[in-house]
Amino acid sequence: MPDIHKLNEYGVLKPFGKLAHNTNLWHLNRRSAAGGFAVGVFMAFLPVPFQMLLAAAAAIFFGVNLPLAVAMVWISNPLTLTPMLYASYRLGSFLLNQPPQPFIFELSWAWFQSSISTIVPPLILGSLVLGSLASAITYFLVRRIWRQAVQSAWNERLKLRKARFLKLKEELVERQRKLKDSDD
Repeated sequence: MPDIHKLNEYGVLKPFGKLAHNTNLWHLNRRSAAGGFAVGVFMAFLPVPFQMLLAAAAAIFFGVNLPLAVAMVWISNPLTLTPMLYASYRLGSFLLNQPPQPFIFELSWAWFQSSISTIVPPLILGSLVLGSLASAITYFLVRRIWRQAVQSAWNERLKLRKARFLKLKEELVERQRKLKDSDD
């Protein structure tokens, strides 16, 4: 995890003030990690600027791992953004029972005004639904993977302990046999 003091030196956390000093925001545990992943995935689906800032604010609000939340926003990158927005728009159109509109981009105020009423509502609704769904799946998936990893580590420790115990037991039996042989 990044060092909070180094981040303070660079002023990265300045907008959040003392709120960003909550130690749970910087520790990895099952709840905090799963929450950080979920917050970041949800924010990645929102078609807004400053997703990383929003993810950091949400991580602070929910008390989950801040670096993971901010990092997961990068799911929406130049390669994935178009399919994510298209899927969100199509889902929103379906949910609003609207036929999808042809999308021809123009860099003009008239295009923006016309699209704000036809394209943006289904896009926002679809983004919220897909973001919520992906976030919930991510949350439970990370918790399950974390639990399985911990369980696997415990099982491995148990195997090692059993092996050490059996080895010590064999050594003890061998010593007792040698002592008995030397007494005879």
